[in-house]
Amino acid sequence: MSSMNPSSTGAVADPAAQEQKLSLAEHAVVLVIVCAIALIANWAGQGTALLTALPGMLIIYAIVMAGLLLTKVMPFYLPSVAWVSLVSMAVTLPVTPGSEWLLGHLKAINFLSMVTPVLAYAGLAISRQEVSIFKASGIKIVLVSLLVFAGTYLGSAVIAQLML
Repeated sequence: MSSMNPSSTGAVADPAAQEQKLSLAEHAVVLVIVCAIALIANWAGQGTALLTALPGMLIIYAIVMAGLLLTKVMPFYLPSVAWVSLVSMAVTLPVTPGSEWLLGHLKAINFLSMVTPVLAYAGLAISRQEVSIFKASGIKIVLVSLLVFAGTYLGSAVIAQLML
C-alpha cells in the first residue's frame, strides 16, 4: 500500500495548508525565549549587565507584541513586520511623550546582539516548500545570490570610501 503523503507522491501540497499560524500566546512565548537569548548575547557581546538591558528588552517585547496584536485585530491586512515598524516609529517619535525615556533604555541594547537569535529563528522557519523551491532553482539561485552579495558589499564599500 502506497503512502498518501503528498511529498512522497511528488504532488505539490497547498502551501496554505502546510503553513502553521502561531497564536498570539504562542508568539508571546517564543518572543520571551528570543528576548532572553538576545539579552544573554547582549551581555556576552557588549558586556552590558542583564538588569541594565532588561528595561530596553521589555520595551522591544511590548512593541513587538503590540504590532502582532494590531495584525490580528485590524480589519485590513498589513504584514506584522509593518505593524511592528509602525508602532516602534510611533513610540520613538520626538513628539511622542516619553520617547526620550524609551530611547534612553533602548540604547542599552545592541542591534547585533538581537540579530543572532532572530536569524536562527528565521532559519528554523524555512518551510519544506521553500527547500523544494531552492532545490528546483539549482545553481542559478546560488550564482544570483553570490552576485547580489558581492554587489552589495562592493557598493557599500565604495559608498563608505566616498562618504567617510
